[in-house]
Amino acid sequence: MNALWKAKTADGRYQNPILFADYSDPDVIRVGSDYFMVASSFTYLPGVPVLHSTNLVDWERIGYCVKELPFERYNRPAHGAGTWAPSIRWHDGTFYVFIPMPDEGIFVTTAKDPWGEWTPLHCIKEAKGWIDPCPLWDEDGKAYMVFAYAKSRCGIKHKLSVCEISLDARRILSEPRLVYDGTQTNPTLEGPKFYKRNGWYYLFAPAGGVETGWQTVLRSRDVYGPYEYRIVLHEGGSGINGPHQGGWVEDTEGKDWFVHFQDAGAYGRVLHLQPMCWNRDWPFMGTEQNGDGIGEPVEEWELPPVANEKEKTPKPRTLREGNVLGGDDEFASEELSLAWQWQANPREEWYSTAKRPGWLRLYTLNNPAREQNLLWYMGNVCTQLLQAPEFTATALLEGGFAENGDMAGMGILGHLYTWLALEKTPAGQRLALYRGDVRVIQAEGEAEESLLWETPVENKRVWLRLSLETRAEVQGEQKEPAASAVLGQPMDLQLSRQKEAKSAAIGLSRREILTGGIGEHAFYHYSYSLDGETYLEIPGSFPLKKATWTGGKFFLAARNRENVSSQGYGEFDYVRFDAGRR
Repeated sequence: MNALWKAKTADGRYQNPILFADYSDPDVIRVGSDYFMVASSFTYLPGVPVLHSTNLVDWERIGYCVKELPFERYNRPAHGAGTWAPSIRWHDGTFYVFIPMPDEGIFVTTAKDPWGEWTPLHCIKEAKGWIDPCPLWDEDGKAYMVFAYAKSRCGIKHKLSVCEISLDARRILSEPRLVYDGTQTNPTLEGPKFYKRNGWYYLFAPAGGVETGWQTVLRSRDVYGPYEYRIVLHEGGSGINGPHQGGWVEDTEGKDWFVHFQDAGAYGRVLHLQPMCWNRDWPFMGTEQNGDGIGEPVEEWELPPVANEKEKTPKPRTLREGNVLGGDDEFASEELSLAWQWQANPREEWYSTAKRPGWLRLYTLNNPAREQNLLWYMGNVCTQLLQAPEFTATALLEGGFAENGDMAGMGILGHLYTWLALEKTPAGQRLALYRGDVRVIQAEGEAEESLLWETPVENKRVWLRLSLETRAEVQGEQKEPAASAVLGQPMDLQLSRQKEAKSAAIGLSRREILTGGIGEHAFYHYSYSLDGETYLEIPGSFPLKKATWTGGKFFLAARNRENVSSQGYGEFDYVRFDAGRR
C-alpha cells in the first residue's frame, strides 16, 4: 500500500512500477499466502527492509533485518558500503536472509517470525569483494551458496561462484568453484538468485550494468555446471531501461512472476512486476514484442490472485504507524516509524519521541570526528525513501536551540543536497537555505556547503514545505535562489509559481515516467509559513540528484553548524505528504 503512488487500477489490473521507491536489489519469496521481500540499504540503518504483501502489488513495511552493523566504521556514514544485495529464503520453518558487505564478508540473519526480531548478523565468510549471495537447499540433503564479485574490492568481475554451506547456514564447507564467466557473453554478471526446478539448477542473474542491462538465466543439470545461458528479459522496444535483478516467485494458484528493478536515475531503483512462464524448462518474462524470443517488460497486467480468507496466514501482530509507504508521520508512537533510516548506526542520544509525546525531537549535535559539521558527514540524518515522482512534504517545526549555530530542518539528500532550516545565530534567529556539493562520494567522503538564502524569523514555530515535480521541458531553469533572495526577501508563492511556469512545462506523463530518464527531469523547491496558512516561496529550484548507490532521499536533521557542543534541539510535530499525479 502506498499513499503517494498507486499501482492498482480500477479494472483488476496493475501498472508498473508497482513501487516507485528505491528498494534496490529486491528478492522475494512466498510462504503460505504471504509474500516477503528484502532489499539493499548500503549505509542507511536500520538496514535491509522487510516488506510484506498478499498480492505482489500492495506492499507494507514490517521491519528490518539489521538494527546496526557490527563494525566501528558504521558509527559514521560509510557511503557506498554497508549492506548490498540480499537474498531471502524459507527453509524448514525458518526465514534466512543472506547479506553481503563488500568490505567485510557474507552474513546471515534468521527469524521464525518475519514481523519480529531477526538474529544478530552471523559472518559465514570473511571476504573482501564477495557480494550478492543466495542459498539453495537441495533435495540431496546438501546446501549451497552462489555469489558474485565486486571488482572495486577484489579485482574480479563478471563471474559467479558456488560453494557448499552447512544446512544451518553457519559455515562454508568447501572452497568456491567458478561456475560461469560472463566476460564475453554477459558482462557485469552479478546479483544471482539460486533455484532448482525439474532437475535443473538455475541462476537468475542480471548482466550489462544497472542502467541498461538485461536479465540472464543460467541452467545446468549439475550444481557446479557447466551452465548454459539465455537472455530472458531486456528493454527491447519497450523503452523501460535495464529491466533486471530480482526474484522469481510462484503465486497461490501456481502462476509465476518476476519482481525486478529499473534504474530511475536520481529516484533510485524502482520496482516492476513481470508475468512469467516456462517453456522447455526455460523461463520467459514479460511479453514478446519484436520476434526475437526475448521478453520485454509490461506496462500493465492482470493482478495476481489473493488467497481466500480461509487460506490466509494469520498475522502475528498489529502493524505500527509508518508501515504504509508514502504515508504521513504524526510521531504518535514511542518508537520511530519504519519509514526512517539513519545515515549510520543509530544512537539513542540523537533523538527522542518521549520528551514531548507526539513530537520527534532531534538534538543539535556536533561532530567531533570532523572539522566541519556538514550533513554528508553526519550519522544523525533521519532519511526516508522517496515514494513517488511528485509530492509535497510539509513539516511543522519548533526550535529549542541553546547555542549559536543550532539548526534543524528538512531537505533532499544526494550528491547535491539542500535543506531549509531554522537556525540560531549571533544576530538572532533565521530561516536559512543551505546547499551541499559532494566532492568525494565514497566512505565518509568530502563535501562543501554554502548558504544560499536567509531571512530573519522571530517565530519559534515555522512550517516548512518541499515540493518535488517532474518537468517535461526546461528552459533557462534557475538552479538556485537568485541574489535578491539571499537578502531575505521571499516571494509570494502564487507570484513565484506564475513566473516559474514561463520557463518550464511541468509534469511528465505516466508513460514518460515509466520509460526512464525521469531522474533528469525532477526538480524541487521550498516554501515556508509562519501561520500554517499562507506560504511564501523561496525563489529557485534544484535538480534531484542521486546519492552513492541510492536515489535521492527526503530527510529531517538537526546539528550545530559551528560544530560546538550543545544541548539544543529541533522538534517536529508531523511530516505530511500530498500526492502529485499518481
